[in-house]
Amino acid sequence: MKIKEMIVVEGRDDTVAIKRAVNADTIETGGSAINETVLKKIRLAQEKRGVIVLTDPDYQGERIRKIISRAVPGIKHAFITQEDGTKNGDIGVENASPATIIKALSELRTEMTESEGEISLEDLVEAGLSSGPDSKARRLKLGELLGIGYANVKQMHKRLNAFQISKEDFLQAVAALNSEKGDRP
Repeated sequence: MKIKEMIVVEGRDDTVAIKRAVNADTIETGGSAINETVLKKIRLAQEKRGVIVLTDPDYQGERIRKIISRAVPGIKHAFITQEDGTKNGDIGVENASPATIIKALSELRTEMTESEGEISLEDLVEAGLSSGPDSKARRLKLGELLGIGYANVKQMHKRLNAFQISKEDFLQAVAALNSEKGDRP
């Protein structure tokens, strides 16, 4: 499987994992210390071929994703779950199987910066995704169901709207969450 876009990853081991799964070129950020030189490469790649960001499903990976999103509009995002990216207690893209990487690259999301979106913070509160005893776990599962990764409440709200998740898709995912647990209407 050949990927036209450049895939942004954190390091060399991530590049090796990507190349085991697909035929693609990568840009390595060198970890969380992403600098202007790397951002220039990403901007150029976005202009010429397009960019997919596939970072680790952890705090530093999300931090890198946010930095790139602010600096380079219109990029695509691929997400792996924490479960699929963890091996022997280590979390990262380098631990994902080729099948997991292919799945993530087939479920791309494009961030739309001008979009207000259909989903309000109140919708997240009503869905039990904010300040409840299991709200963090529910956001993690919702992010998996919608293919947008884990985020805190504010980031989840922003991400749902930036990726233009429809209210209908959001409500269907919440219903799936509720039927899994059997504890919410």
